[in-house]
Amino acid sequence: MKAFDAVVVGGGLAGMMAALELRPLRVALVSYRSLGEWTSSAWAQGGIAAAVGDDDSPALHAADTVAAGAGLVEKRVAARLAFDGPHAIERIASLGVRFDRDAQEHYALGREGAHSRRRILRAGGDATGAELVRAIVAAVRTSPTIEPLENATALDVALDRDGRVCGLLLRHKSGEVVAVGASAVVLATGGLGGLYRFTTNPTSSRGSGIALAARAGARLADLEFVQFHPTALDVPSDPLPLVTEALRGEGAVLVDETGARLMEAIHPLGDLAPRDVVARRVFAIRSAGRRAYLDATQAVGADFRERFPTVFAACARFGIDPRVERIPVVAAAHYHMGGIAVDLAGRTSVEGLYACGEVAATGVHGANRLASNSLLESVVYPERIANDIRATVLPSASGFATPAYAAPVEAPEAQWDELRQAMYFGVGVERNEAGLEAALERLRMLGERTASAELRDAATVGGLVARAALRRRETRGSHVRTDFPAPADGERHRSFSTLADLPVAAQTA
Repeated sequence: MKAFDAVVVGGGLAGMMAALELRPLRVALVSYRSLGEWTSSAWAQGGIAAAVGDDDSPALHAADTVAAGAGLVEKRVAARLAFDGPHAIERIASLGVRFDRDAQEHYALGREGAHSRRRILRAGGDATGAELVRAIVAAVRTSPTIEPLENATALDVALDRDGRVCGLLLRHKSGEVVAVGASAVVLATGGLGGLYRFTTNPTSSRGSGIALAARAGARLADLEFVQFHPTALDVPSDPLPLVTEALRGEGAVLVDETGARLMEAIHPLGDLAPRDVVARRVFAIRSAGRRAYLDATQAVGADFRERFPTVFAACARFGIDPRVERIPVVAAAHYHMGGIAVDLAGRTSVEGLYACGEVAATGVHGANRLASNSLLESVVYPERIANDIRATVLPSASGFATPAYAAPVEAPEAQWDELRQAMYFGVGVERNEAGLEAALERLRMLGERTASAELRDAATVGGLVARAALRRRETRGSHVRTDFPAPADGERHRSFSTLADLPVAAQTA
């Protein structure tokens, strides 16, 4: 068994930043694919939020974050994140990230929905995530203390007899199962959008980190809050290309087939309303058999290719010219506010286990994430985690036995389709008791009858989300209960759960 000071699971921005921040400790970096490949962070278009403008402040940034979170944001957590924002920007710029700048070499700042100031830093117009990942991958690959373990799947967090982390079990692409010793494991495995029929996330983003943490006994939080992006490109693709919110920040408007504005009478901020409000409106239009469009022909027009090259290329692949045509859009699963419960240092309830990025529930997003806070969170928390690990006396990881694992079994595509349909229509943009109960039963049956460990994990995570959604008998932020259409004062609290909240059959399927 090879031993390290720490193991990081996740080849996206949060995982790679955690590995970098842990230097000079010896770190194993486990990645499902090649570093940075097929990750949500690499696909992020809008940008990263930070109060770096002359008219802005961390206090304003924190206030916008709290307002967007529909009453469930941990205010001290939001304040700390906003305060750390400017430093985080300088940190990643020092690693080689090339942010867009104006003629005076100041950061070129954009604005997105529910932000009161222009505070969105971008790179390459609408390719911010790709630029961040490019720079961070380069930094990781030149770091002698980081050993990438690519094309590997994390199977289980290993615990000693006292319930403390002592390593990780993983399977290489060759099929070999190996044990990696470490007294600290950092989960940065991304979200769960791939559980949904319509998603902007990699279809492999299926909540694997939540399953790993749940089996290790970690506490989970806010699982019911799944953010749906209102403007995914409505084309025959899986996943769906994202149409960045920055377009609406620059004046693009949502319309129906007749050209009538969709958001004008719905919210005071109109097209820049919080994402849950806009997503619900787009979902309602689609559910009524109509189509929703984003019209950027006046706001951006002829400059579209230069200002938003990623969206332009995505549209062009499907024969759409956004300079002169409206862009068809649909609401799609985009970001999970819930996940593994962590504190300000990224610690979970299991000693030695940490989490950061989308898989972590920090309390900063509440019931509805403020746009572009997620990339910031993925840069801020890795530094805190690394500081905490370095400050901890790290006992030598003792050897542990590698249990027998069955050879991996691929689930039939039809079973994945059944699971994703159940999640989108039963645990999706709008929910009710009957739909959630039906989804829970379908997920339970899928978990019981499949031979695929990956599908079982996905069904377990989906069941945990559905169970949390059943318990919250109100509408709040991204969690919409049509049978409880108003927020309830008695429900104004974060929710916490563990694997024990599912029926025994679902846990062991």
